[in-house]
Amino acid sequence: MARVLVYCELLQGEPAPVSLEALTLARELGEVSAVVLDPEGERAAPALGRYGAGTVHLGADAAYRDYLGQPAAAALGALVQELDPDLVLLGATYDARDLAARVSARLQLTLLANATGVVPSGPGFAASSTIFGATQAVLTELRGRSPLVLLRPKSVSASPAGEVEARVLPLSLPPDAPRGPRRLESVVAAAAGPQLEEAKVVVSGGRGLQEASNFELVERLARLLHGAVGASRAVVDAGWTPYARQVGQTGKTVKPDLYIACGISGAMQHTVGMKGAKHIVAINRDPDAPIFKLADLGVVGDALKVVPELIAELERRGVSA
Repeated sequence: MARVLVYCELLQGEPAPVSLEALTLARELGEVSAVVLDPEGERAAPALGRYGAGTVHLGADAAYRDYLGQPAAAALGALVQELDPDLVLLGATYDARDLAARVSARLQLTLLANATGVVPSGPGFAASSTIFGATQAVLTELRGRSPLVLLRPKSVSASPAGEVEARVLPLSLPPDAPRGPRRLESVVAAAAGPQLEEAKVVVSGGRGLQEASNFELVERLARLLHGAVGASRAVVDAGWTPYARQVGQTGKTVKPDLYIACGISGAMQHTVGMKGAKHIVAINRDPDAPIFKLADLGVVGDALKVVPELIAELERRGVSA
């Protein structure tokens, strides 16, 4: 049976959603073990066991919290050399991208980023991904020992395996591990409403809103629907709203029950991040806008007129934020 090592990150002491997605995928590929490099990692071990990790390699050294990249790369690299797994899976987060690149360079291992899945192929594995602005899907054979794969968030639906108690093994920081740049401060931005990646409803705005002050319409509609606010890259680049709200190839991937695109044309770079939504509503004054090819319901009209009418109708029906 193939042996799969999953690097798991924590968010405020709990396993990151993409790490649980990676564990779910790993269960389909072979025997699963996890590695956590975080001083708070011990309390996350039971959850990792429930999602399929039979063994959790736990590095609890404060260096993983205090320093950027290098201590974690040294520890993960040493573990990969020791275990020689058939595959190493990581969620495609900012930290994991940095970590995977460092480990790949240290050990001369194959690295594939932004995978949407992994399947058995011959004696090894192949990873699915998209290229050319997400216009083509490809399957790439992973050659060499212990290839590293970064799994794009929301590519897999996380599901528990059952009540499995993971065996926890301590993982020491290599004594010669470099420290490098030190993290001086970590700030968690206060969030109102549901997180974008987890929201059941997402309302996104694009350049069809014409100017920054009009983006408030998207925020009002999202509040009424108890949803999260998203945005196209053009809007983020223009400074209308923070980058954390960007949906698309270079932003976040969402799979809500309802996605409402207000004044978004539907370029492939945007739709790759939201096409998995169960229901898509598009509002755009251009009847030939690409977004209508994905939409379950399309409204041809100016978002600056349609969205206020939608807000007024919801309020008339007694819907409140």
